[in-house]
Amino acid sequence: MEIFLLSLCFPFLLFPVLSPTKAFYLPGSYPHPYGDGDFLSVRVNSLTSIDTEIPYGYYTLPFCKPINGVQNSRENLGELLMGDQIESSPYRFKSYVNETDVFLCSTGPLSMEEAKIMKLRIDQFYRVNLILDYLPAVRYTEKGGVRVRWVGFPLGLNYNNFYYVFNHLKFKVLVHNHGDDDHNDRYNNVTKRVIVGFEVSPCSYRHEVKGVGNLEMYQKFPSVINCDGLSLAMVVKAGEPIVFSYEVSFEDSNIKWFSRWDGYLKMDGSRIHWFSILNSLMVVAFLAAIVLVIFLRTIRRDLAQYEETDKDVQAEISEEISGWKLVAGDIFRPPPNTDLLCILVGDGVQILGMAFVVVLLAAFGVISPASHGALLTGMLFSYLILGFVAGYVSVKLWRTVNGGDSKDWASISWRAACFFPGLAFLVLVSMNSLLWGSESTGAIPFYLFVLLLLLWLIVSVPLTLVGGYVGLKSNLIEYPVRINHIAREIPPPKYPSWLVVIGAGTLPFGTLFIELYFIMSSLWLGQVYYVFGFLLMVMILLVIVCAEVALVLTYMHLCVEDWRWWWQSFFSSGSVAIYILIYCVNYLIFDLRSLSGPVSAALYLGYSLLMVVAVLFATGSVGFLSSFWFVYFLFSSVKLD
Repeated sequence: MEIFLLSLCFPFLLFPVLSPTKAFYLPGSYPHPYGDGDFLSVRVNSLTSIDTEIPYGYYTLPFCKPINGVQNSRENLGELLMGDQIESSPYRFKSYVNETDVFLCSTGPLSMEEAKIMKLRIDQFYRVNLILDYLPAVRYTEKGGVRVRWVGFPLGLNYNNFYYVFNHLKFKVLVHNHGDDDHNDRYNNVTKRVIVGFEVSPCSYRHEVKGVGNLEMYQKFPSVINCDGLSLAMVVKAGEPIVFSYEVSFEDSNIKWFSRWDGYLKMDGSRIHWFSILNSLMVVAFLAAIVLVIFLRTIRRDLAQYEETDKDVQAEISEEISGWKLVAGDIFRPPPNTDLLCILVGDGVQILGMAFVVVLLAAFGVISPASHGALLTGMLFSYLILGFVAGYVSVKLWRTVNGGDSKDWASISWRAACFFPGLAFLVLVSMNSLLWGSESTGAIPFYLFVLLLLLWLIVSVPLTLVGGYVGLKSNLIEYPVRINHIAREIPPPKYPSWLVVIGAGTLPFGTLFIELYFIMSSLWLGQVYYVFGFLLMVMILLVIVCAEVALVLTYMHLCVEDWRWWWQSFFSSGSVAIYILIYCVNYLIFDLRSLSGPVSAALYLGYSLLMVVAVLFATGSVGFLSSFWFVYFLFSSVKLD
């Protein structure tokens, strides 16, 4: 994993060399300067709602269409998986040219079905998402004297059982003089401007249908349109048309192009994030103290035994000889379901590596917010490439547990390549069938399923097999003690071991539950999450806490002569997934109260379950590997008779 992180950090070393005097722009995005009068095209994304979590295409409703027809934008793999459907729109501006009272189109009389669907989408709080130069349109409202920013704008409003549609849009485009950034030489001293902001204010306005009969798209209305956001006039009725119009104004801004996303990505509550970090540090310090005591106690015993310098400690050793030293002959006895354990650990390391790679790239700004779906695309390809790590860890661990046996290494590699992707495929197919039934754009098309399957077969499976072969040829980890032929009897426990394992998950959960709230709000409430620096720190602390929890519980089990530490170490840290599942259910009940319909709830629970399983594998692998290292170190450093 270190090699991957180093290779990914290598481009940062080249930035000063490649660009010593120019401003650095996020990879995958670059400034597009526009001259006065150049045409600017607005694109539309899928209609979305936090009430249903089911996206629909913009043109599933009777909106105006471009003169040249609707054209789909090129979408990356992440956008397709997210259900984005970015298309051209009829909204068109001229750079730095203010326009008012622009006629867009008049729909034909709405049919009963069209009026019914539009009213339903208004009731479900669907919002329209527009994009200009990769910037999503934002809307500002006043709430309690505070200016609140929203991405997109509502389709309409239900007031006293009358449904009003927002058919007039007021756009404000913020531009920055590109010459201020020392780029005049590139454009022959011709004034060029870059777009640094895109705002929209919707309102409902009733046009006189007779007055627009002879107007063509983009022509000016003969009368002035006086419309504000508080007015409600255009009622949705079957048999009546809807007239759409807009106006646009351009405003100079001091915001520079490479800072234009700051307003979108700014998140309030930074003190809460720091509180989360400090809370996690306290847990880490507490557990580190316990681990330190364990190691010091072990070393002190070892020194006292062979140097005979402390008679009191010698007496203490004699009294406690019934502890962990008595299980030396059984400590490395293979656990039940060895193959499954090795596969879970290998898949967990792969998932954990994917998470660290993607969060690291996002924290350093390599994954650009201007590229829709870039985060999900990065996760997918990181997971595919890290199949090598899964194969290596699974086979090497399997050989170690089975004493160097190598005849079934290909089977272990193949199952490691199939296990988690198989679970994810079952969840995606189940959720996709619900979306297909709802005729949502969020449904993954069949050809994309075929593409994902081919990527898995061509990239992930071969890399997993190669990793397994490398693990087969690597040096075998030899146990420091021999395994007895007859298993030692385990004394009756004073308390159920499963209870301790489940309780151990509270400590890792305590390190991430605050950050988990912001992540869930980003996924399901349409809020922006981009404080990946905080998330990276939380992930590092989570790994440390999981390792320390598993280590402490393993030592406690050994002290009561219980040598069955293999699965216990995996689930002691992996039990944090139980609390995340409980949190997801709690979030559904109390924070997503407006979520309507069984389909929406099933989508939420299905994707949450997949996330919980991924967390179980990742944290469980951390706990197991840290416990394995601890047990190996413990019985290697102490000489036993």
